[in-house]
Amino acid sequence: MTTGTPLTYETLATLVEQCAGVALRPAELADPEAVFKDLGVDSLGTLGIVAELENRLGVQLGKDAEEAAAPGELLAIVNRRLAEEAGAPTGTPKGA
Repeated sequence: MTTGTPLTYETLATLVEQCAGVALRPAELADPEAVFKDLGVDSLGTLGIVAELENRLGVQLGKDAEEAAAPGELLAIVNRRLAEEAGAPTGTPKGA
């Protein structure tokens, strides 16, 4: 994964296993009802995943990423941040 490459559930599953020690299938993370806590990933695990993403991508993801309760929420935050870094429209006007 590099800057400019969107985060996928496949990559997130790998990071969850590496950083939180929980082996999950990408489909489990993609479930709209999935919540990190219910999947066995605690807040420290989430912080580790976010820190690894920040290191790999060279961007600060912020408190919203650290507090993401669901894999889909984290994925959306990361990909929105990557789009901002790339200068792409994110759907939210600046100053809104």
